[in-house]
Amino acid sequence: MLYFKQYIHPNSSEWVVFIHGAGGSSAVWYKQLKDFKKEFNLLLIDLRGHGKSTDLPKAIWNEEYTFQAVTKDIIEVLDHLKTPPAHLMGVSLGTILARQLAELEPHRVKSLIMAGAVTRLTLQSRVLVFLGNSFKKIIPYMWLYRLFAFIIMPRKQHAESRNLFVTEAKKLCQKEFIRWFKLTKDINPLLRYFKEKDLGIPTLYVMGDQDVMFLEPVKNLVAQHRNSVLKILEKCGHVVNVEQPELFNQLSTNFIKTNSNLTFSSQ
Repeated sequence: MLYFKQYIHPNSSEWVVFIHGAGGSSAVWYKQLKDFKKEFNLLLIDLRGHGKSTDLPKAIWNEEYTFQAVTKDIIEVLDHLKTPPAHLMGVSLGTILARQLAELEPHRVKSLIMAGAVTRLTLQSRVLVFLGNSFKKIIPYMWLYRLFAFIIMPRKQHAESRNLFVTEAKKLCQKEFIRWFKLTKDINPLLRYFKEKDLGIPTLYVMGDQDVMFLEPVKNLVAQHRNSVLKILEKCGHVVNVEQPELFNQLSTNFIKTNSNLTFSSQ
């Protein structure tokens, strides 16, 4: 089972489940903990091969990785803890996993909070994926990861987010990086399906105005999904929860409180 950590609130019945992105770990949420612990019960999870989940006997899975399989790892933790319907918060690739979980088991999800959401691969990101697939077995994975992190988060004010993800990515191994990178072949068909299907679950997208690779596709999706809301943070890049934590936390906690009494069936 994946590594997880809980923070139990003495009075609240609301749960927030945090899902990090590829190459990261639950450490990317460190600027959310203080504010969210005051209001909710929290569950932080390290995805397979990431963070403290690298120490598990099953850290290197033998089967081919798929978005559904990686999402079921998260569901296994929710089953183990008997977690009630919760608010799912994802960042970067973690937003895809949060949306996949809502697709598989919508009754578990009260709302979705998507930070730096990935909803479609632009031409730039498709070029990155092509280069990564071409060289992933030749070039040390940290070289590729640093390059990708710099392209996605290029500005001076993005340095903290960039360095945080690079530091956490060092806990991966080359084989694990390759397994995760192979997921990119499934991204576009999955995201196309997500765009076409509105689950009806309240969804908050929080994006930076400098997130040039992913902001425009989110704008297009929100225009089509009536239960989705987009908030754009100024002078902010891809990892909005790290770059502008106070505003991100305020927007997210207010959204969660607004949607605390909602549950969704699987129909």
